[in-house]
Amino acid sequence: MKLNYKRTILIGLAFMSICAFWQFYDNEIPKILTYHFGLGETFTGVIMALDNVLALFLLPLFGAFSDKADTKLGKRMPFILVGTGLSVVLLFTLITTAHSSTNLIAFIVILFLLLIAMGTYRSPAVSLMPELTPAKHRSKANAIINLMGTLGAVYTLVMIKVLLKSAENEADTNYIPLMISLVVFMVLTVAILFFTIPEKKLMTSVREGVDDFDGEGGLIEKELVNADVLKSDGSVKEVLTKDVRRSMSFLLVSVFLWFTAYNAVTTAFSRYVTEVWNLRNGAYADCLMIATIAAVLAYIPIGNISTKIGRKITILLGVGLMSLCYLAAALMPTYNPALNFYFAIIGIGWAAINVNSYPMVVEMGRSSVIGKYTGLYYTFSMAAQVFTPIFSGFLLEHVSYRTLFPYAFVFSCLALITMSMVKHGDTKPLKKKHILENFDVDD
Repeated sequence: MKLNYKRTILIGLAFMSICAFWQFYDNEIPKILTYHFGLGETFTGVIMALDNVLALFLLPLFGAFSDKADTKLGKRMPFILVGTGLSVVLLFTLITTAHSSTNLIAFIVILFLLLIAMGTYRSPAVSLMPELTPAKHRSKANAIINLMGTLGAVYTLVMIKVLLKSAENEADTNYIPLMISLVVFMVLTVAILFFTIPEKKLMTSVREGVDDFDGEGGLIEKELVNADVLKSDGSVKEVLTKDVRRSMSFLLVSVFLWFTAYNAVTTAFSRYVTEVWNLRNGAYADCLMIATIAAVLAYIPIGNISTKIGRKITILLGVGLMSLCYLAAALMPTYNPALNFYFAIIGIGWAAINVNSYPMVVEMGRSSVIGKYTGLYYTFSMAAQVFTPIFSGFLLEHVSYRTLFPYAFVFSCLALITMSMVKHGDTKPLKKKHILENFDVDD
């Protein structure tokens, strides 16, 4: 049974829509809070951390809700439709409120509701792919989903560059055209998903091993359980050795540290270029777009490199390259076109981390507890994204905007140290049979 590429691309429209929104949120909401409402960097960081705090609770909660759902539209589709509908209405309300008012309380309340709405359907949207894809094809399918998400983020960056024209006073920037383009994009992508993917019918056909959409049949592969300890009630319990547990701890700390460094830059860079280099009109989008595209292009060669030198060394090289680029950016007194090169290297380094770190976490456990270690991975990455906007925002406000890249450099170097202490989970992955499998990284 072959992977149905057309269907997988259509399923990926939901994730594309989500990534388009988060690209806008991460880069433009801090500017609105800082310039329109006059909020300090510390409080801006606190508000920007809300999405990650909410994600710690909403993503597993609504993922579980959708697991138990059973409607005429399927298990995941109702959450995607309602979540998207609420999100676009609240996004429209948020931007029009910011455009016509300086009422900070109203803005924060609407933003809070918007983040809840977005959190209700991310897990169901991501779960749609494995639910409608036979197990043996999920690696290639997940690669396509990640590429669709990247395209959504790039779309927003392009629209920022084309539609966002800063006023002489940053507080007067008109976000209405950008907001309309984002709302239309989110509605259109999810509408196409709804009308082309009959979830319940497809779910039944995949489970029965009869796929009417590609004309071939097949059975879902079942995971073989390999446990360490068999308990008296017949369940299994995994026991990590002391050395493996130590490696796991250092790896998870490394995850926290490199997310702390990288997320600080992506969250504050839009304001950094304005405050330090006096660049306007969405000038920051060029660098972030270059980093994103470089990461996508790097997935395949990094996948091949990992098969030869191992995951740990590949990650160390990636973190090392990112550290050097953070340092180089910190030493730039004014904008220089060389910054685009540095951000390309940062994108490549980030790809080296993403391709290899999550598999290392999972490989330290057994196949029967992948969910447990996936949860650990996201707990540490989300914790970093809660911590870093607040702490880095405090430094930006009370010390200097120029602390941004030194901050990233320090935490990246700390990640290099802790990652060097990891001794397990470094099996060289097998070379991918299909080119798309090199894009199979965590969402």
